Amino acid sequence: MGFVELAATRGLRFASMGALALAVSACSMGNMFAPSSSGPSPMATANPTQQELATASTNALPAIATECPPIKVRNGGEALFYYGKGKVGDARSLNYQAVIEKQSRNCVVSNGLITVKMGIVGRLLLGPAGNQTNVNVPVRFAVERDEVPLFSERYEIPVTITPPNQSEEFVKVVENVAIPYTGGEQIVIWVGFDSK
Repeated sequence: MGFVELAATRGLRFASMGALALAVSACSMGNMFAPSSSGPSPMATANPTQQELATASTNALPAIATECPPIKVRNGGEALFYYGKGKVGDARSLNYQAVIEKQSRNCVVSNGLITVKMGIVGRLLLGPAGNQTNVNVPVRFAVERDEVPLFSERYEIPVTITPPNQSEEFVKVVENVAIPYTGGEQIVIWVGFDSK
């Protein structure tokens, strides 16, 4: 790869990361407070009582969360490999691979809830046996509080590769995930590829 191609590739990567950062940072205003058209985010278990929420509300938290949960890539979920003809592990039979290059999140706290906006930037790269132009990349976002799942959703992210390109970046942002918060909990946001 020549210097000009390398510089152009890096420029596109930084532009995409900047777009993700801008998209995620915007969550503290505007559409973060708007109701989701698809309804409330699915929540599983461990909902606090009304008394806990009332106590959390009286301990006024700032408008922007000072303890936004960390976002981490699950072990084993940082890369996805797809091999043709079932030849798993044979580098010459690799159709494509996908990697997560960057993850980010932003939070707003109000009335005992942390509302999270989270996103990733990734890249799909064709392998020696790859000729795909359209691929759906499976990515799962999940939120756990004290190791109890609160939110888990799998998304199929469409990626289009236009020849002669051999790779393409993709971005996925998930908004308005509401997490009950009373203080002191250990909350973690997880992301990773999910081919199951």
